[in-house]
Amino acid sequence: VSVLERQIFDFLGYQWAPILANFIHIIIVILGLFGTIQYRPRYITGYAVWLVLWVTWNVFVICFYLEAGDLSKCSFIAALCFFMHAVKPLAEALDARVPSPRINSSLVLLQETDLILTFNISMHRSWWMENGPGCTVTSVTPAPDWAPEDHRYITVSGCFLEYQYIEVAHSSLQIFLAVS
Repeated sequence: VSVLERQIFDFLGYQWAPILANFIHIIIVILGLFGTIQYRPRYITGYAVWLVLWVTWNVFVICFYLEAGDLSKCSFIAALCFFMHAVKPLAEALDARVPSPRINSSLVLLQETDLILTFNISMHRSWWMENGPGCTVTSVTPAPDWAPEDHRYITVSGCFLEYQYIEVAHSSLQIFLAVS
């Protein structure tokens, strides 16, 4: 039941990676229950292996939202920039086209957001960011030049609990249920 609740809120926030993980988890839980009722050892073993992956995924989500260790919301872009910097001399030696060293506004925008959970295909974030308990959403006008016209530019304030901690609580609950 808690995975279905999490799935709904991930859909509302267009968080595609968690949606996919939750969907796979729901399917594997159904297969695990079937394997338990029918006593199918392969299904039970598959479910046990999946639980290890499920706990690992939830630990990743917790570390991602808490920006633990080297994992941060802009680490994906930092890794991409490091890769481009490392490949540049090789590309120049091979007379290949080298991307401009200038960073455009879309990369700056990506550094400030957690788009890795949307597979970098949209600018959506956690649904809880705008709709958390006590949050007040205020539109900012005029919007910056780099903001897409079909998105609103907002500030969020007054939250009783920041969205990162709500996401961490969801993942922690999933780990607790998987281990128990």
